[in-house]
Amino acid sequence: MAGNIFGKNFTVTTFGESHGPATGCVIDGCPAGLVLSAADINAELARRRPGGGGASTSRHEPDECEILSGIFEGRSLGTPIAIIIRNTSGRSADYDELKDIYRPGHADMAWDEKYGLRDHRGGGRSSGRETAGRTAAGAVAKKLLAEYGIAIQAWVSSIGGISAPSFGEAEFCAEEIEHNPLRLPSTRAALEASALIGSLCGDSIGGTVTCRVTGIPAGLGEPVFGKLDAVLAQAMLSIGAVKGFEIGAGFDAALLKGSENNDVPSGVKTFSSNNSGGVLGGISTGAPLEFRIVVKPVPSIAREQTALAKKGMLCRIRIKGRHDVCIAPRAVPVVEAMTALTLADLLLEQRLARITMGSL
Repeated sequence: MAGNIFGKNFTVTTFGESHGPATGCVIDGCPAGLVLSAADINAELARRRPGGGGASTSRHEPDECEILSGIFEGRSLGTPIAIIIRNTSGRSADYDELKDIYRPGHADMAWDEKYGLRDHRGGGRSSGRETAGRTAAGAVAKKLLAEYGIAIQAWVSSIGGISAPSFGEAEFCAEEIEHNPLRLPSTRAALEASALIGSLCGDSIGGTVTCRVTGIPAGLGEPVFGKLDAVLAQAMLSIGAVKGFEIGAGFDAALLKGSENNDVPSGVKTFSSNNSGGVLGGISTGAPLEFRIVVKPVPSIAREQTALAKKGMLCRIRIKGRHDVCIAPRAVPVVEAMTALTLADLLLEQRLARITMGSL
């Protein structure tokens, strides 16, 4: 199958199915000399790992990686970095009843139409389990970006109708994001959202994730098809369950006048507002990169639903297995990973954009 590779310069290939032996990634294009260890990758995998609280699935995977190549004496060699993450907690029997049934809201039918067969165990390759490989690759990209002073932070900005404070507001607390299982930047919002999740009675709910990148230099992104915001949108929409993307003012820009939407400069590479989200003409301006994504409700719910069987008959099913109630909190490290992969790729691209006097 095609479509498993992301990037042009810093490329990542992910592999594996939800209930196969393992999942993982191969990174090509990482410069030599980057200090890197399994501990760096495992720290990010632990943030994505299930079992983090009331919104998360009860499937417990240790998610400890094995680095198979590309690292020697704690530094990258400049050769492909292969990372594997063993699947140890799959319960494939939970999905036996779904072998000939297409689950509502899942890719089951579309997958069968495309390939003529599918792995029904937890969605196979289309499972959220695939994001473990992305997260591992993102950990490497984050280490590379840190060398250039670029930092990425994402958080859950809403669950259902409960919104968290925006960055810069008094109630916003960055330290709170990793201190509650819902990854909301506010104790108040976390308590309200937790109560909402507790009242769902076998149902699920969606949310939004906001990401902010600081230290990003001006000049990243190509001005036509390789626009920073366009590539970033592709990266975000490639994450399962993500159904929307907006950058800066986003859809609210339709409500503004030009005089309101324009980011007035307040100095060199500084602006009085950031309605552009740090991108103009597809190229970074030097302002913080800010965007949001929409995460749909998890389609695997404990309530009885109508489904379509392979033979064309409608049936009633109650999906078994272990599933998240709200996937937005676990999407946070995946959003950061895909952001890091996008920026690492464009950072290396920028080094080819013009002749620079002096050493490279």
